Amino acid sequence: MSATDETRRKGTELLRLHEADELLSVVNVWDAVSARTVAAVEGTRALATASHSIAASFGYEDGENIPVALMLEQVGRIVAATDLPVSADLEGGYGDAAETVRRAIGVGVVGANIEDQMKPLDEAVRQVEAIMRVASEEGVDFVLNARTDAFVLNREGDPDENLATALERGRAFLDAGAPVVFVPGKLTEAQIETLVEAFGPRRLTTIGIPGTPSSAWQQEHGVARISYGPLSQNVALTALQQLAEDVEQRGGGIPEGTRILN
Repeated sequence: MSATDETRRKGTELLRLHEADELLSVVNVWDAVSARTVAAVEGTRALATASHSIAASFGYEDGENIPVALMLEQVGRIVAATDLPVSADLEGGYGDAAETVRRAIGVGVVGANIEDQMKPLDEAVRQVEAIMRVASEEGVDFVLNARTDAFVLNREGDPDENLATALERGRAFLDAGAPVVFVPGKLTEAQIETLVEAFGPRRLTTIGIPGTPSSAWQQEHGVARISYGPLSQNVALTALQQLAEDVEQRGGGIPEGTRILN
């Protein structure tokens, strides 16, 4: 085992937060200052990175275009900026998901989103098994948020078929040892209820896309976690662009109520 005692403690805590009756909400971050800003908010219990946001901040397109070493370096900076458990979005694993997770644990990460990218199911299951084997070797209660892209890679497909695919793949990932399954997409109440019934309570994680059921409803219906992906960075960038518009087009300036956070 190479993980530190602190990493192991955080892993156990992150797993507990997913299993607890209270829904875990995580506002995704992309650098040290965004991590410190979110962590300072009362009620924040864990952080999650957004791979899209980190890649964009370095000028890379989403989709594993950023070098894995640079991604992990940035994730490590986020871990070092907070005492909270951190889960990292590691896309599809950058060619070797298990080894990428091992390296992530080495910088203090205790959970990860790993996309299945709709690989053949047996291949995707072996990937989950390999990741959980690495976590066991490192001695960490690692919260693999096993992501299925059944909805996001087939947005124009039949919703019932997408749901059936997500159910099949999610059950297989849970059987392979993943603690939770991530089904991103604009899910309906009925779809969430079906997924929770199939996976069990506190085994499903979702993304907070506008128009999805409220966090209160999702907590009541057994969802483990909601995250916000790159949308949180877009909220920040919207505020920045609106400031630039006000300065350049209306002769304005810094809005009242601006907080000095760094």
